[in-house]
Amino acid sequence: MGDKRISETKEKPREDAIATNSTHQPTAAPYDLMSATEAGIVAAYVQPRNTMERWVNKLESLAGIEARGIERVPESIKAEKTTTGDYVQMCLIWLSANLTANNMMIGMLGPLNFALGLRDSMLLATFGSLIGGAGSSYIASFGPASGNRTLVIARYTMGWFPSRLCVALNIVIMLGYGIIDILAAGEIMSAVNGKGMSVIVGVIVAAAISLVICVVGIRLFHSYERWAWLPQVIVVLILIGVSGPYWDPTSLSSGSGAAKSADQASFFFLCLASPLSWSPAAADFFVYFPTNCKRWKVALATTLGLGGSCMISYYIGVGLASGVAGKESWAVAADKGLGILLVEAYRPLGAFGNFCSVVIALGVISNNIPGTYSAALSFQLLGCWMQKLPRFLWTVIVVIIYTSCACVGRNELYGIIQNFVVIMGYWTAAWITISVEEEYIFRRRNGGYDWSVWNDPKKLPVGLAACIAFLAGWAGAVLGMWQTWFTGPIAKLVASGIDIGIPLSISWTALIYPPLRYAELRYFNR
Repeated sequence: MGDKRISETKEKPREDAIATNSTHQPTAAPYDLMSATEAGIVAAYVQPRNTMERWVNKLESLAGIEARGIERVPESIKAEKTTTGDYVQMCLIWLSANLTANNMMIGMLGPLNFALGLRDSMLLATFGSLIGGAGSSYIASFGPASGNRTLVIARYTMGWFPSRLCVALNIVIMLGYGIIDILAAGEIMSAVNGKGMSVIVGVIVAAAISLVICVVGIRLFHSYERWAWLPQVIVVLILIGVSGPYWDPTSLSSGSGAAKSADQASFFFLCLASPLSWSPAAADFFVYFPTNCKRWKVALATTLGLGGSCMISYYIGVGLASGVAGKESWAVAADKGLGILLVEAYRPLGAFGNFCSVVIALGVISNNIPGTYSAALSFQLLGCWMQKLPRFLWTVIVVIIYTSCACVGRNELYGIIQNFVVIMGYWTAAWITISVEEEYIFRRRNGGYDWSVWNDPKKLPVGLAACIAFLAGWAGAVLGMWQTWFTGPIAKLVASGIDIGIPLSISWTALIYPPLRYAELRYFNR
């Protein structure tokens, strides 16, 4: 990656400011991220440029709120050495964030929406989740090495201005998942409470908890995600125990020939899209980790944590949905809402089952926190004037937006999950393809990346090649998409429709980008 050739000259003024003005300077270097974070050494302090930033830095020192936004994290405030605990922490972040009810609901769509049997659904979920997780893990591996947020890294392929297209789309992704997450939590809590709590109240509770953690920033974020998986694992195991006898391993996929294959392919890409959609945020949470983290270990930890947790969640959703046909109370619950089906599965345990349902509902917050954190950073990347508002104020704005939308669309959770998730996989697939080709075709022969020029438009790519290839990938995705509101002409060629937007996006982008990039380098030399 060319890390040794990176110049820190543009970062030095801010590092000196840290040494003279911050109270967070260590007397000895820490040996893992979490000890550094808890000791206050991994600080977000940046040299203030205006009254707002001076106020934010003061708030950071008094209340522990992260002041750093999209600015690059220099090596001087990172731990010096990487430990096994660092990689474990990376894995646990994704485990906590994705062993959740919203991913279980995606698994439910296999039997309920695509009429697939339990065996077929689980096999497709396995490969879909691991492949999607591997895509995001590639992007995550840039975090420690670069010290840059994910969509700052996009500037090294898409260029200064075109990268804002990715930024805008990432905001859409994270707001969309915010809606899904707090709606799922609200629906479950409302079902547990009966008529005493509306979905809106549950939505507001979930949003408020997410807001507090994201406003504080990276320290509380890492501490929360380090332990949030534990209660989730416990209640998930209980759910498997109480509902497992009603899962139907003999269920078969309906249809035959092309129609059956179309349903299988569409569900596979749906399972792939969910972990893949984390890619525009995947490096955001790793920028404070030591620069010498092994990229393959970062990628492995992310794949295991992200892909593995999605896979397990899908399994549970598939199992519950497979039992709907043979258990009338489950069928009635599924008709009312996917979250209500989860509550009904716990029903034999009585009051303890209701308690487990609440834990499951609150577990969705673990999924919502990373997305909210990333969306706030993305707003700062839309323009220099947007950076004048600090990250934590953008966090408040993000939470207000998706909470309002969730309250309005509180009766549409099933449709939102079905139509939203896979669409967001289309553009991320194109962007990851560009990133892979940029690194392995063009960067490796030229010494890698100079991460210190992250904020210098004249030293970043122009982005014309990436922008054209990106739009071509989107065009392919539109031609191959199959949604309730639109079916592309290529998708119509198989049975009543097949969703192959993701592979078309990848293939079209992969073919178009290299020749355009060669031309761009020859003409602009950057």
